[in-house]
Amino acid sequence: MPVTVGPSTLTINHDRQFLISQPNATMVAQDDVGFYASDTRFVSGYGVTVNGRLPRLLDAITVEHFSARYEFMTPELHLGPSSDASADGILPEGSVGFRLERTILEGVHEDYDLTNYATHPVRLLLEIQIESDFADVFDVRNHRLIRRGDLQTTWRPRIGELRSTYRNRSFRRALLVKVEKAGSKPEYANGRLVFLCELAPRAEWHVCLKWLPVIGTRPARTLHCHALTGEARVLHPLAPVELVTSHPTLPAIWRQAVEDTEALRMVDTTVKGGAFVPAAGIPWFVTVFGRDSLVVSMESISAFPEFALGALHTLAQVQATDDDAEQDKEPGKIPHEIRSGELASLKLLPFAPYYGTADATLLFIIVLSYAYQWSGDVALLRRYRRNAEAALNWLLHYGDRDGDGFQEYSRRSSKGIFNQGWKDSWDAIRHADGSIPEAPIALCELQGYAFDALLRMAEIYDLLKEPERAADLRERARRLYQQFNEVFWWEAEGTYYLGLDKEKRAMETVASNAGHCLASGIVPPERAGRVVDRLMADDMWSGWGIRTLSTKHPGYNPYSYHCGSIWPHDNATIAGGFRRAGRHLEAQRVAEGIFAAAERFDAYRLPELFSGLPRDAGAFPVPYLGANVPQAWAAAAVFRLIAILCGIHTVGRTRTMYINPDLPDWLPSLTLRNLRAGHGAMELHLERGRVQAVGNTTGFKVVHGRLPRPALVEAPLARS
Repeated sequence: MPVTVGPSTLTINHDRQFLISQPNATMVAQDDVGFYASDTRFVSGYGVTVNGRLPRLLDAITVEHFSARYEFMTPELHLGPSSDASADGILPEGSVGFRLERTILEGVHEDYDLTNYATHPVRLLLEIQIESDFADVFDVRNHRLIRRGDLQTTWRPRIGELRSTYRNRSFRRALLVKVEKAGSKPEYANGRLVFLCELAPRAEWHVCLKWLPVIGTRPARTLHCHALTGEARVLHPLAPVELVTSHPTLPAIWRQAVEDTEALRMVDTTVKGGAFVPAAGIPWFVTVFGRDSLVVSMESISAFPEFALGALHTLAQVQATDDDAEQDKEPGKIPHEIRSGELASLKLLPFAPYYGTADATLLFIIVLSYAYQWSGDVALLRRYRRNAEAALNWLLHYGDRDGDGFQEYSRRSSKGIFNQGWKDSWDAIRHADGSIPEAPIALCELQGYAFDALLRMAEIYDLLKEPERAADLRERARRLYQQFNEVFWWEAEGTYYLGLDKEKRAMETVASNAGHCLASGIVPPERAGRVVDRLMADDMWSGWGIRTLSTKHPGYNPYSYHCGSIWPHDNATIAGGFRRAGRHLEAQRVAEGIFAAAERFDAYRLPELFSGLPRDAGAFPVPYLGANVPQAWAAAAVFRLIAILCGIHTVGRTRTMYINPDLPDWLPSLTLRNLRAGHGAMELHLERGRVQAVGNTTGFKVVHGRLPRPALVEAPLARS
């Protein structure tokens, strides 16, 4: 039986809008359900009755990520002795079929269809209750519903429109509920839309309701009637890479990852062809997150290279140009999170946008390099040169907060996030005794990201014909490499310290962070094998994946967010580090563990994270309550793991794609169709000792072999 994550609700979404309901379509404000757009809950309560009774749910499914169907029938109904029902005026259960279909675009389109299967006419009263609280997504998430403004609802019977408006100072939102194609005249009474439905035998009755959020001046769009499939997909199509293999479940895992990635993409339509950025996850992270969009861009570069271009475009527009302590904002910094709800708009939270992330600015440079390596387009480097240089300036002058040569973070905002690496929960970073270190905190992986960013920026300067600047950055990278390996190496454990605290005291904590150092290339070959062995020891390796924290640590809790759980994207990054270190078998084990977890989850869908419990006899991956599903970097981890097994790397300078497959016994061969690079695509057939490219229109030559990695004194070829 598949493992489900969280409560049994139905979710549909498109772009920045999503809807969550109970399986019977209802919504109650005290739950996390509702219709949300741009960080505001526009519909908080929903119910439907037939003659005052709840219809009987038969089943409900999501058809596509943007559509759902609910099938009901009427319960036993008392129609009265004057009706054409049985002698006692009772309409038997199941006499009338009731179907509700919902689709979501910018607004929600509902189709209500009743069919009379009784042998006589029936007269029914259909009542629909729709409530709006306009709650901020943070208030809903924290179960702290506070009405801060004024709310009014008006019914306009002439045009069949219910309008609810909310105002709090300059923050204004509204919801229009429009009645269209109604089989009978709509009324509004007791807070409900009311329809009198008179149906002859076999007759059908229909009405459309449109839920239209009002944000700004442009009216929201909806799909057409009964548009459960197809229509939303063709608005801004992205052709995904297709994986073909004889493995029994991997194609389904890949397809679900593609579906989740498609579901989470947000589109900036002001850019020709659209700029695509992934929302971080549903339900709480349907917005742009700097770190998440950049990590997803790296993970999915071989499946959706468009995300890297979209992330660069979107984040460059909101890159900081000034200093604001309350937003944790500094010149050149890439934002952590961009919100547009009531709390952010009125500056009750500093999230419009918020810049409290220590890694996104470094990752911006890295993703620019990725985008170049897969396109070979030097114009791309010129286009984002100023943004990359601003990010580099932040790295050199703000990222190192105390001048010791290391990247650190320290919250300045009174309402900001304390931990500003990817493990950003308050208790994620700990000393050996479980205590929380004082900031500034220098995490080990931040030094790896900085090292990688410096080398990539050096190569960018080489490509822009500025060798002196390139040489300076390469020298800075060498100094960081040397200093990091002197200060952060933990000889007794054969790994790196988790970080340094305010007093430069090492955190003697074994955690997954060191695996990111392997991936960045900051680990010397003679130490890389020891780090791999330490991460694959029993206290870190669960069988499903590598835990975020050792089971020997006093803070370990397998059900926690960051202190012993398993994150697919973390494992994909680490597996890349294993492959770079030449430990192919360990990389295969990580991939097998994550894929084994995926095949046990409902719909083969990887959640944001899951429990760190061991994979023993009879085990299954235990969900983390509250995990986002779908979640972008969990879905993209599937693409990254396949690319690692295939050994795919690109070099933009020479327009070469290196393929060095090291496929495990459980995956002896595979085919990737529509693998995009340069200005085209290709099909790759891979086996352990064989690579075949078919229909290559990319402009990249394909080489069967390892990516050459020059010594540090030379211009490095970027890892991608």
